[in-house]
Amino acid sequence: MVKKKLKIYKSDKLNEECGIFGISNHSDASAMVALGLHSLQHRGQEGCGIVSYDGKNYHSEKKQGLVGDHFTNTDVIKNLPGNFAIGHNRYSTTGETSLRNIQPFFADLHLGGLSIAHNGNLTNAISLRDSLVKEGAIFRTTSDTETIVQLIAKSRRLKILDKIIDALFQIQGGYSLVIMTNNQLIGLRDPYGIRPLVIGKLKDSYIFASETCALDIVGAKYLRDVENGEIVIIENGKIKSVKPFPKLKAKPCVFEYIYFSRPDSIIDGKCAYEYRKEFGKQLALETDIESDIVVPVPDSGVAAALGYSEMSKKKFELGLIRNHYVGRTFIEPTQKIRSFGVKLKLSSTRSIIENKKIILIDDSLVRGTTCLKIVKMLYNAGAKEVHVRIACPEIKFPDFYGVDMPSKEELLAHDKSNSEMCDYIEAKSLKFLSLDGLYKALGKGKRNNHYSQFSDHYFTGDYPIKPLDNEKNIKVDQLSLLSGKSSN
Repeated sequence: MVKKKLKIYKSDKLNEECGIFGISNHSDASAMVALGLHSLQHRGQEGCGIVSYDGKNYHSEKKQGLVGDHFTNTDVIKNLPGNFAIGHNRYSTTGETSLRNIQPFFADLHLGGLSIAHNGNLTNAISLRDSLVKEGAIFRTTSDTETIVQLIAKSRRLKILDKIIDALFQIQGGYSLVIMTNNQLIGLRDPYGIRPLVIGKLKDSYIFASETCALDIVGAKYLRDVENGEIVIIENGKIKSVKPFPKLKAKPCVFEYIYFSRPDSIIDGKCAYEYRKEFGKQLALETDIESDIVVPVPDSGVAAALGYSEMSKKKFELGLIRNHYVGRTFIEPTQKIRSFGVKLKLSSTRSIIENKKIILIDDSLVRGTTCLKIVKMLYNAGAKEVHVRIACPEIKFPDFYGVDMPSKEELLAHDKSNSEMCDYIEAKSLKFLSLDGLYKALGKGKRNNHYSQFSDHYFTGDYPIKPLDNEKNIKVDQLSLLSGKSSN
């Protein structure tokens, strides 16, 4: 039996889920998908893939790395003919990082071909996979998305849409899917609408995308969001909606507003950037303190810092400069290089921060390791005081719906008081945006203790969907997939 290595969580940010894009009835479908995925690159950088359909055959290209490194090549696009195509950017939340896990997946079913791209995570994928394996199913990947494919293939329903619905009633979690069949392009969201999906139109073509920024790059018009629990079918140039689930109140992921969505993407009628400025303004109202300048952690804290500066009437300064040429794939070959740590990505502007009392703004605090290094950097550059302000509440609980993040024990706020966290990051003071303040900045008033309008479990532990696999104490990354146990 082959054992997998445990996945070690090193990032000090909540990592993006995935990005999906699909288009119907377009002569340059694959090129449009490549452009859309490029705009969604922030949602996943480990791999990218496109599957197209030319009316007879499906064509697939999957690559590790960034979209721009592969799908700007015209020869690659030529290998993807057809007027229908879907694509996927991957950031693995579960399952190993390998070419076989890169989506979209394709399956040749009894009723014809089917390709699927998935953003999110299933909370009962392990249990389902174990049952399917016992019944004779053979899995080729370690992704929970393949569980959905297997359930669709196994369904005894006669029509492809009914097979999909049959599968959806068996899965649980936060998800949005784009599915391509021989004659349909289908987009859908989970019953709570935790993961995002929007609908756009470009002349006679309909588009599904994770965010509106992907519509902008191809010149498409935003029509609306796919509703929670809704299945939208594009067939013969027409759009149809099916709602098979019992009606529930939507609970979209609050971190789409705080961090995940690109700043220019529209959420509920406003740019994500505008919400982030409001978080900063509310933070200033709650936690203003005597200081000289407001400094953001680039790029994540810039919008909130601008809002804080505007509300507090304190000067905004770029006291930290980000090196944009150091990405996730930077090679750190020696311990000497690794010891530079955050200096590889950030540097301080000494003449700006020397002898200043600084308010340091970021959008979130996860493990605190990066914040500690930044605070030290500012003090080493001559800062008189560093007061850390975080534009969201304390992150105390993990996510199970498609966000890659530490375990509960690794979260700084899980079992530490404010003073203990402040001591850990070595700041003069530390304050977070309150939960009510977050809701106020979102334009929702105070949070009702009996009902939340968002999936805000990061702060409250109020999970809209029970993480069933986790409750069974299944250690996902310790399971051996080659013996039939999933790691999704």
